[in-house]
Amino acid sequence: MKLSEDATGVFAISVTPFDEDGRVDDLSTDSLVEFYLAEGVHGITVLGVMGEAPKLTAEEQLAFATRVIDRVDGRVPVIVGVSNSGMDNLAALSEQVTDAGAAGVMIAGIPGLKTDDQVYGYFASVIGRLADIPVCLQDYPPTTTVWISTAVVNRLIDDFGTLVMFKHEDCPGHRKLTALRRAPHDGHRRVSIVVGNGGLYVPQELARGADGIMTGLAFPQMLVEVYDMFARGEAQAGEDLYDAHLPLIRHEQQIGFGLAIRKEILRRRGAITCGLARSPGPSMDADDLAELDYLIHRLGRRLVKMGRELPAGL
Repeated sequence: MKLSEDATGVFAISVTPFDEDGRVDDLSTDSLVEFYLAEGVHGITVLGVMGEAPKLTAEEQLAFATRVIDRVDGRVPVIVGVSNSGMDNLAALSEQVTDAGAAGVMIAGIPGLKTDDQVYGYFASVIGRLADIPVCLQDYPPTTTVWISTAVVNRLIDDFGTLVMFKHEDCPGHRKLTALRRAPHDGHRRVSIVVGNGGLYVPQELARGADGIMTGLAFPQMLVEVYDMFARGEAQAGEDLYDAHLPLIRHEQQIGFGLAIRKEILRRRGAITCGLARSPGPSMDADDLAELDYLIHRLGRRLVKMGRELPAGL
């Protein structure tokens, strides 16, 4: 199963589960995969920004990615984040996970890339090094500090056939999304465009032509339903369902602290056993937990009023 330009739907960005001692939790990895699949996602991405990849050793990264790939067993495509300041390390992990069955890899920029020529040169070198491995190009300036212009994105798409997916997370970036979506009308190759940013702008991004969503929100089934509604032309109903979850979506997206919230919700939903973020990482105190309780109960009340079932585990 290879990632292609035709990819659509919801790709859940997986957390990396740890046990109470900070070791990668294999059993929770298995249950987390089954949770995502039961929620109806169309793909799974591991070792993304919320996957704590920099805190894992190279051996742990490969072992975790391989376990997820093996557990998924071809039911949906698995994308592996391989961004690394060392190009040899990036290429090695890319080859290893592809051999293990990954559908493709995701790469982002590294600090220090400033000009269009520098940005293009870096990604051209990386993608060229990866030969025939399908690539998802992640554009996430708030984290990477690298801004990729529309012109550079289109140039990379035209020059490298293995670049099949673009992850749009520029912010504000709706005009950029529109420009990239319209680029094929000007003769550029069409690729899949998925959006992230914790799901903060999903309705507007789908309306502007995004092909899918790739984020780690702890309620992926809602994203699947919203995506399906938009695909059926039921945008208003999709946005109404999205709006019910918006307070929790916003709460999860707190910079630096959102990972602890996301893992705690996944723990409550039975996806993982422990909500620990590996050190140095955020943790929740009693006030944080009470705040989360309130938001979850509020979501439940709104869903009941809408005549909808509560999400599993809540």
